[in-house]
Amino acid sequence: MPRSIRIIWAVFTSLSLLASGCAPRQPFYFFEDGDLSHYVGAIQKLEYPDSDQKPLEEAAGTVEPLTLSNPKFDQIWELSLEDAIRTALENGKVLRNLGGRFSSFGGPRPQTGEPPVSLLTAPALTPSIYDPAIVETDPFRGVESALSLFDAQLSSSLTWERINRPQNIDRGAGSIIFPRVLQGDTGNWRTGVQKRTATGATWGFANETIYDNNNSPIREQNPPGSGNVVVPSTWTTNYDFTFNQPLLQGAGVTYNRIAGPDSFENLYGRPVFRGVLLARVASDISLADFEAGVRNLVSDTEQAYWECYFAYRNLEARKAGRDSAMEAWRKVHALYVEQSRGGEADKEAQAREQYFFFRSEVEQALTDVYRCENRLRYMMGISASDGRLIRPSDEPTTARISFDWQQSLVEALSRSAELRRQKWVIKQRELELTAAKNLLLPRLDAVGRWRFLGMGQDLISQNYDPYSADATDPLLGSDAYSTLLSGQFQEWQAGAQFLMPLGFRRELSTVRHHQLQLARERARLQDEELEASHALVEAVRNVDTNFALTQTNFNRRVAAERQVEAVQAAYDAGTVTLDQLLDAQRRRAEAESSYARSLVDYNRSISQLHYRKGSLLEYNGVFLAEGPWPGKAYFDAHRRARQRDASIYLDYRHSRPGVFSRGPITQDFSAVGADAPAMQLPPRDPATREEPLLSLPPAAGNALPEPAPELIPTPAQ
Repeated sequence: MPRSIRIIWAVFTSLSLLASGCAPRQPFYFFEDGDLSHYVGAIQKLEYPDSDQKPLEEAAGTVEPLTLSNPKFDQIWELSLEDAIRTALENGKVLRNLGGRFSSFGGPRPQTGEPPVSLLTAPALTPSIYDPAIVETDPFRGVESALSLFDAQLSSSLTWERINRPQNIDRGAGSIIFPRVLQGDTGNWRTGVQKRTATGATWGFANETIYDNNNSPIREQNPPGSGNVVVPSTWTTNYDFTFNQPLLQGAGVTYNRIAGPDSFENLYGRPVFRGVLLARVASDISLADFEAGVRNLVSDTEQAYWECYFAYRNLEARKAGRDSAMEAWRKVHALYVEQSRGGEADKEAQAREQYFFFRSEVEQALTDVYRCENRLRYMMGISASDGRLIRPSDEPTTARISFDWQQSLVEALSRSAELRRQKWVIKQRELELTAAKNLLLPRLDAVGRWRFLGMGQDLISQNYDPYSADATDPLLGSDAYSTLLSGQFQEWQAGAQFLMPLGFRRELSTVRHHQLQLARERARLQDEELEASHALVEAVRNVDTNFALTQTNFNRRVAAERQVEAVQAAYDAGTVTLDQLLDAQRRRAEAESSYARSLVDYNRSISQLHYRKGSLLEYNGVFLAEGPWPGKAYFDAHRRARQRDASIYLDYRHSRPGVFSRGPITQDFSAVGADAPAMQLPPRDPATREEPLLSLPPAAGNALPEPAPELIPTPAQ
């Protein structure tokens, strides 16, 4: 190629590249129509599910919440603690909680600035009333699932086959015996019942009926007396009675009730223990979790109730401080306008600052009332705002409540739902270890079968014509059931099957595994008991401390009130300064709030002590029991009870499982622990058994303040 042509080609190529650019380009298709509606640009999208679940009316009907700028409500709802707990339990399908805000019980104050969102953050970790029933009906580890392994199993199969098959047969002597094209019909019908027993045995009863018809030359119809088989088709029926009884591994009532009869019948061939006893223990564990959930619901409801009570008392204390500061500012402001003594600018500014300080305190306290009222509504399971304002109607107790230490310690260690749950876990590990030790035995099974057999030209006929071996044509006119009922043909089989791994590595490892699990759970129980005792000590200390603080703060409140009166008189006489009066008024408001705080903490600590003792539900009059069953269930249970009563008692001896449950727990104070005496509940009626400690003055009024208007005239500039 000449040099000039190469130069021209290079220039043309460079211009083409510059014109097209460096970006990738789509190819050109001649038959393209431009319709790309079938193209999917994304695989996953955020979508809404197609659900008919309607929103809860309590949530969807929430009205505008109460705030400082919207303090209007229709009515006051005077609510008692008993009604609050009852409402919470009635609406407690999901056992709500406040996310650990009241877990300290006497330590840091409950948080009120954040809404409870434990359900939104971890819904699966929140217990519900459905959990025990869900565990009971678990298709793999539920009680009914474990019992179903011992149910009789009915099986049946029916097959029909048409044969039309060429065979490698020559025209010689072979075709006399075997056809060159085998044609015929076969049918097989098998029906049986199999039942597992508590000892590990498997018993079975089955019937098999076979029809056989083909064109084999030796089965073709020949004249009677020829000595050959005279029928082209036959019917065969047999009844089998079979059994398989483990003698070593897998034998015994104890193992089969713990592990179940299908411990090795799984995908990986590893032992999976899911017997009826373990299923029952799992149900008991779920019941303990349910009881703990109900207890936490009641505890948080009571704590929220008393916090709401404190919010109202704190609001009243702040209102009293605001009113006294307002009165002082008015007096100083009047002197300031008249330019009189005591109306200096610094004193007027100081009085004004005191008023606005208490005004901010009232606004914050009012917001805390709304928040605490909303917490209580959440625990009660009602709408966050419905036009009513909840106000606690019960007064906290002021009587000294004393608890016997030894009695409380016995209750805490015997009635705690967490400790009882851990004891059920230990029982579960003990049962699993018992079953695991059975795996150290070799597998030795005794097997047997007894068969009644019949054969004939027909399956069944009206005439009794069994197979006769002495007849010239034994099958001619016979039927299979007549032959079977004649009892001529019976077969039996007896034997043993043995299987043993050399070394038992997996079995020994399994036993060691369950031994370590049992040791771990026992160690956990010991530390949980130690933790329960420490928590009980802290609860007792809180009761005593908060009672002492209640006394002290009450005396502080009385002293602060007298100080305000004395300083006010001295200020009117001109012997003290304004700052002393304002300081006395501020300390009186603080003393009033501190007294209400300590009084509420004292009642909360009493509730916490019952929480640690395991008697909180009884303290609030709550008892757990299963609801009524359908009438048919009681009828069937009564019939089976009568059947057991009329049966013959069989002693299982060493094969009978040991005791694994001590029966239902006691839900009252008549019998606690082993044989501890009953404990006196703190009475609610101060006129009967409570010794009055403090004379609690009536509240200054529970009416909420109006929206903060300007109550003080603006000082002259």
